[in-house]
Amino acid sequence: MTQPHEFKRRILLAVSGMSPQILTETLYALAIDYSDLAFVPTEIHLITTKEGACRASLELLHAKTGQFYQFCREYGLSNILFDERNIHIITDTQGEVLSDIVTPEQNEAAADFISNIVNNLTRDESASIHVSIAGGRKTMGYYLGYALSLYGRQQDRLSHVLITERYEGLHDFFYPTKESHVIYDRDNKPLDTKQAKVMLAEIPFVRLRSGIPEYLLMGKAGFSESIRVARYFELEPRIEVKYTRRSLYAHDIKIPLTYINYAFYLWMIKQTIEQGEPVRRLIEPSREYAQSFVEIFQKYHINPNDNDRTVRALELGMEAQWISERINAVKNAFETVLGKSAAQSYVVQSSGENNYKVYSLMLTREQVHYT
Repeated sequence: MTQPHEFKRRILLAVSGMSPQILTETLYALAIDYSDLAFVPTEIHLITTKEGACRASLELLHAKTGQFYQFCREYGLSNILFDERNIHIITDTQGEVLSDIVTPEQNEAAADFISNIVNNLTRDESASIHVSIAGGRKTMGYYLGYALSLYGRQQDRLSHVLITERYEGLHDFFYPTKESHVIYDRDNKPLDTKQAKVMLAEIPFVRLRSGIPEYLLMGKAGFSESIRVARYFELEPRIEVKYTRRSLYAHDIKIPLTYINYAFYLWMIKQTIEQGEPVRRLIEPSREYAQSFVEIFQKYHINPNDNDRTVRALELGMEAQWISERINAVKNAFETVLGKSAAQSYVVQSSGENNYKVYSLMLTREQVHYT
């Protein structure tokens, strides 16, 4: 598998508050201290608050004294895209920039803002992303790490940087320099920036992306909505059949089924759960299956009609291709709203081989509810 440092587009994504040093410290650990596996970003993105953005702009990107530019010159790094356009200031639900993240509403806004950025960046399959959670408020780091767990791919990484104790949090320390440079610690004792050590602690994380529904991956999904869907991985399956609405719900999520596929799912429940008999693979059209399906189809149809197109299509019996089309349609409907992983508990499963293949639902009677 292609390693993160081998991707054409390499992104460093970090959060910061009042200490923009975290960015150059992380950059040093990734690009200079990683030897053969050095991850030299092609671009950097920083998520911060209004005041944090001001500090980052002045301390990192000032034309004469910016520490980011000094770092790149000192270590011979070039073509790293990082300017004020890549400093993302967190906004609230009204689009107002936040000076700090204190209230529950501000925390929720920050969570949505951060998850949207991670979601957008991870859509590019030609890019690898290294996420640093070392800066900013603890909640910012938490949201960033959780967002990467939701949307991260195999090529993405998560880390925290550790700094030599006396250097940590010093306003004048940004990275270990090549030449000696004197700064002072909190007790006003001199330190040499050349002697500082920066260590990268890579953090393993669970990748949930394969189970996230496509509409959340491609839309502007909020953090809370994404978490709500991800939590279905932990829940026991539950199908609710709402007869009056002619619809199915997996817990509280409506499954987008056409009526014929809704009726087919009811038929599969009756055949494989209530009667306990799997649906066999058909060699010849089955009038028995067709008749039992039509009974359900017409029973819950708003305008039952013996001349309905679906009924006419089954006059000579239910065929193997017809069953396959329904199974695939049901599968796509569940995966659309639940994601591939969570949908597996609800879709029609097959077992056996060739002419002995059978189809059934894996749900139990206790997991099916009728209203």
